[in-house]
Amino acid sequence: MNLTISGHHLEVTPSLRSYVTTKLDRISRHFDQVVDVKVLLTVEKQKEKERRQRAECNIHVKGNDMFAESSHEDLYAAVDELVDKLDRQVVRHKGRLQQHNQVGAKRAAVM
Repeated sequence: MNLTISGHHLEVTPSLRSYVTTKLDRISRHFDQVVDVKVLLTVEKQKEKERRQRAECNIHVKGNDMFAESSHEDLYAAVDELVDKLDRQVVRHKGRLQQHNQVGAKRAAVM
């Protein structure tokens, strides 16, 4: 799995990098065919008090590309929400692949 973590108006510290890496391990644990992951962490420059920290992620898995983004006051909470969204997408994609394979096997057994 190729992992790229970058920051926009933000320096990606080693602690932040390790936090994102450990959270993204959950995705690779559920689906081992993850090819490429790109994470963009952003601090909004607007004067808005709420939801100024944003995390975006593009995941390329075998057969599909997935995107998710999350905003929160705290960057670590935004990363948590992001990983939850991505995990749901990956599990749904894996379920579709497994369901597709089972339908083919049933048809072959009937014929």
